[in-house]
Amino acid sequence: MAINRPLHPESRLVHAGSLRSQFGETSEAMFLTQGHVYESAEECEARFKGELPGYLYARFSNPTVEMFEQRMAALEGAEAARATASGMAAVTAAILAQVSAGDHVVAAKALFGSSRWLTDELLPRYGVETTLVDGEDLDQWRAAVRPNTRTALIESPANPTLSIVDIAGVAEIVHSVGASLVVDNVFATPLWQSPLELGADCVVYSTTKHIDGQGRCLGGVILGSQAFIQAHIFNFLRQTGPAMSPFNAWVMLKGLETLAVRVRQQTANAGAVADALASHPKMSKLIYPGRADHPQAELIARQMRAGSTLVALEVKGGKEAAFRFMNALSLVKISNNLGDAKSLITHPATTTHQRFDNAARAAMGVSDGLLRLSVGLEHADDLIADLADALDRA
Repeated sequence: MAINRPLHPESRLVHAGSLRSQFGETSEAMFLTQGHVYESAEECEARFKGELPGYLYARFSNPTVEMFEQRMAALEGAEAARATASGMAAVTAAILAQVSAGDHVVAAKALFGSSRWLTDELLPRYGVETTLVDGEDLDQWRAAVRPNTRTALIESPANPTLSIVDIAGVAEIVHSVGASLVVDNVFATPLWQSPLELGADCVVYSTTKHIDGQGRCLGGVILGSQAFIQAHIFNFLRQTGPAMSPFNAWVMLKGLETLAVRVRQQTANAGAVADALASHPKMSKLIYPGRADHPQAELIARQMRAGSTLVALEVKGGKEAAFRFMNALSLVKISNNLGDAKSLITHPATTTHQRFDNAARAAMGVSDGLLRLSVGLEHADDLIADLADALDRA
């Protein structure tokens, strides 16, 4: 029976996009198939022409992957979604699919290291010029856009500094020259921020993070209007092939069922950790979007519904002290992933942002003492005790 009333996110995370076979299974079916068969050559021709609906090949579409795409679209409030093999496949496709030689892209300086490789090195190889700006400064965005600007890329909160970009403000600026805005919303998750409602044209996620949430599979997803996905993304993915596997899509579907429960608890834990450690004498800085002392607290209150599961810690004493602190941890594990049920910590200057020189890292706010803490589902008191004890030994 069809449901004719709006559903809350928790209900959409469990039911949206469900496609049952003739067997009426409760759990989503995993269709591990590369291809499909046709009743006739004429039917095959019609499907490839787009005259008949149906599946063709796993690089183009798959029933399990489509269930995941539809569920993500329902959660995000998007008209359409396309899944990819990884988060960076999603970011790369979202940008490359929109540009040609001679075009211009504007991006915030504070980006994940691989996203900066895309803007700094890959796009210029193909004649696409990029301009990097301080994402928090709208005047820099206004000065950067040009008539040939095609798209812009931001993360908010940014990796790893947790700085915030005014999504609505940047959207208005880039739209004034006919460009689009792509937002990497991983740190906020779909629960705490809705970039499409704020004016973004495209939202990307590494589903490897909170959506899987248990360190199992790689994945990514691109979301936007039906027109945006059809014009830019669909054929690009079909022809270049960064497809999500049906198995990974099935794992992501299972992850979505518990996303709200996990992220709410992880956010509560992150807030408790941030409050407990903010005044610790061994730290020079603590940044958390849920605290009143965040430099952009007013903007956060306007565009986010809650904080994040991430905390940025800057330890006094630089790299040596940061390493001593990490090595003294027992419950929190050293890993470059995030959004996991387990609390994880990484040193961006020697991992995700290690390829940049000191000046470039400084411009992004990545100091030698900065640590990115992804807070998990452990009891907050246990996490606080572990972190405080390690800080005392830093």
